[in-house]
Amino acid sequence: MAKHVETADQYAHQIVSGQIAACSWVIAACRRQLDDLQRPASADWHYIFDVERAERPCEFLELLPHIKGKWARERRLIELDAWQCFIVTTVFGWVHRDTGLRRFREGYVEVSRKNAKSTLSSGLALYMLTADGEQGAEVYSAATTRDQARIVFDDAKAMAERLPELRAHLGVAILQHALTVAHTSSSFRPLAAEGNTLDGLNVHFAVIDELHAHKTRAVYDVIDTARGAREQSMLWSITTAGSDRAGICYERRTHLTKVLSGVISDPSLFGIIYTIDDGDDPHDPASWAKANPNWLKSVLPDDMEAASRKAMAMPSALNNFLTKRLNVWVNADQAWMDMPAWDRCANPQLTVDKVAHLPCIQALDLASKVDFVARVLIFEDAADGRYFIIPKFYLPERAVQMSGNSQLDGWRRSKYITVTPGEVVDFDQIEADIASDMTPLQIREVAFDPWQATQMASHLIEQGVPMVEVRQTVANLSEPMKQLEALTLQGKLEHDGNPVLTWMISNVVAHLDAKDNIYPRKERPENKIDGAVALITGLARIVAGQRNNPVIHDGSLQLV
Repeated sequence: MAKHVETADQYAHQIVSGQIAACSWVIAACRRQLDDLQRPASADWHYIFDVERAERPCEFLELLPHIKGKWARERRLIELDAWQCFIVTTVFGWVHRDTGLRRFREGYVEVSRKNAKSTLSSGLALYMLTADGEQGAEVYSAATTRDQARIVFDDAKAMAERLPELRAHLGVAILQHALTVAHTSSSFRPLAAEGNTLDGLNVHFAVIDELHAHKTRAVYDVIDTARGAREQSMLWSITTAGSDRAGICYERRTHLTKVLSGVISDPSLFGIIYTIDDGDDPHDPASWAKANPNWLKSVLPDDMEAASRKAMAMPSALNNFLTKRLNVWVNADQAWMDMPAWDRCANPQLTVDKVAHLPCIQALDLASKVDFVARVLIFEDAADGRYFIIPKFYLPERAVQMSGNSQLDGWRRSKYITVTPGEVVDFDQIEADIASDMTPLQIREVAFDPWQATQMASHLIEQGVPMVEVRQTVANLSEPMKQLEALTLQGKLEHDGNPVLTWMISNVVAHLDAKDNIYPRKERPENKIDGAVALITGLARIVAGQRNNPVIHDGSLQLV
């Protein structure tokens, strides 16, 4: 077996066997590769692993020089570590058994900073420009700003500048804003969204560096759609974790985790995520190697210890330590909910029919007619002290068209949100949906905040719906907010896994006052929390019922 492929195979086995400390996603990526290598050819499996094709880019990368730090001063060439061998050989080794074309059309690598992300990406960009055998190859380093787009490009340019003999052999010409290869009519350029246009591309290979920083999906979508004319183009995203769970980066990450978990099949996507596991102590040095595969090489214990001490001493530095040093996704600068615990409470098989026999409280958040409206059904199993949550979301068509949230259209197609025509939410439809739930379900009451909802409440009261005002004050929401957190941590809450509610829960920021009260807030306008507020509002009525056991008469309006 060739050197780099053998190193990669040994690495995968050591990861799966536990000889190398790794998180669950790295283990899943290695297990996927080992399982694929054992798969026999069939009508459903069209791929073979070509050792020569796997070795070639590794050999090319090790002809390139380091350009930063002490290794650059020592004029050392790149030596791929085992984890890099695994990534490169896996991505480039798999080909279609009939056509010989590459299996993987997209790569997603998520890893902490200081793990040589740009070095790997720059080297691969040079390989795809000069040595992949593609005529007229268009290679890009893409980002939202020109400076960010130049990081990978400038590193590749510096590598080429230091290798005049290799540059002459490959025919590479160095320009200020491009690298070109005349005899194949190929070029490598930085590409920024702030330029005049991103149209007219014919992409062979594109690096999107720090995908988590992209506030919209514009760059990703332009690159993705510009690959159609190429037989084996590749979109290469490499990033650290971030905080925007509504962005394109988290969307691709979520898709990858489903692939690695075996929930869905996508043989064209390669991905690996280096992070720590749920329950790992982020300040324990034993956890650090999981998120830093270059541990003891470019990531050193003294530096990590200093960053950890700062994070422990300064709460404001904690999330930066988690995202940049341990590749942990956080929700906001001072996030409230334990999201891994929330995710463990998800049950995608939960439906209204399965809990229709339980008493239910509906809760509404109608904060705006031009944005999200949330309706949350809370079913209570008093005997077991468990709660079952099924949310409904409404959004006007105009909001979907104008929003920078990359997920909205996908959520609509998946029926996680109901989109109503026009520029404002159709309150008549929401009224009808609430009223229609009264007969099949055991609705005890419908809790709502009077802001924007008084007219709807009056209409529903006329139909006999037991409407209850819950004013959104600290006094009303602090206790149920704490209860929601406790139920989640105790595993006594079950929700249907609706990603819209999960996103909104992740956006909630909690601030303690002098009396240890908390209140749901958001840090940025685009971080919607309507579903979380509706859920907390409904729990406020349950808390009130547990205290006072109130009775609602004749659908009259009760103030809380």
